[in-house]
Amino acid sequence: MDISYELYKVFYYVAVSLSFSEASRKLYISQSAVSQSIKALEKKLNQTLFIRSTKKVQLTPEGEILLRHVEPAINLIRRGEAQILEASTMNGGQIRIGASDTICRYFLVPYLNRFHKEYPNIHIKVTNQTSVKCVDLLENGSVDLIFTNYPNSRLDHSFHIRFLAEFHDLFIASRKYYGELEHQVLSFQELLDYPILMLDRKSTTSEFLHSMFQQHQLDLVPEIELGSNDLLLDLASIGLGIAFVPDFCLSQRLQELFPIALKSELPSRKLAIVHSERIPVSNAVLQFMNCFC
Repeated sequence: MDISYELYKVFYYVAVSLSFSEASRKLYISQSAVSQSIKALEKKLNQTLFIRSTKKVQLTPEGEILLRHVEPAINLIRRGEAQILEASTMNGGQIRIGASDTICRYFLVPYLNRFHKEYPNIHIKVTNQTSVKCVDLLENGSVDLIFTNYPNSRLDHSFHIRFLAEFHDLFIASRKYYGELEHQVLSFQELLDYPILMLDRKSTTSEFLHSMFQQHQLDLVPEIELGSNDLLLDLASIGLGIAFVPDFCLSQRLQELFPIALKSELPSRKLAIVHSERIPVSNAVLQFMNCFC
């Protein structure tokens, strides 16, 4: 089917903004031209892609399917353009990184600082998502590489994975409110007698912990699920429960919080840097990855 790239480009801008006027502004064409392009694409595909009303624009199911395919293609073209413009120099370009806020704060910041000082003309964009959702960003071409906890159920053989560090997860509690536990050794069953604070179910940490309890034939029902390890530490410090966090988050809170000893040792996890095997990385991205050798 012979369909112009420009029609798909217009479709993409309307689909992500759900606004013909916003697409018009970003594409520097008239709103009428945007509307005509969408009509032409719908005619060629023989499908209605948008539900139009006076107040809003919505994607049809067919439009949503098309967007899932067009978005990675648009991002791939953008990446190719950027790499060509960047050529072999390190005087420009962009690095798009996906990582959780915990990984950014406790691991990435020193590397970003050092790289930015050495290559100030390279633009660094960081998108915060859970490790699971970062894989989606990588798949649709929104980022060049991600930093993720491993294991990660969303990673498969289509990704290049390099391990950077190893860490352990801990159950931690407040000395003020749970001091009697500091010199005890608890089983997974005994932990269930206390309110558990942990990251939400869409995180690799949650996947990992639920799996550990299932291996002991136990169902974990957390008291609180959040999107931030730092907030979990704050809530643990005021006695709302026992938090489950990576060990590298605890170093500055040891006066008020302590790790709980377990009868069954938790296996370690790893921090990994990941990029797609199918898409070549730019010189800027390659240079940044070399910082972790």
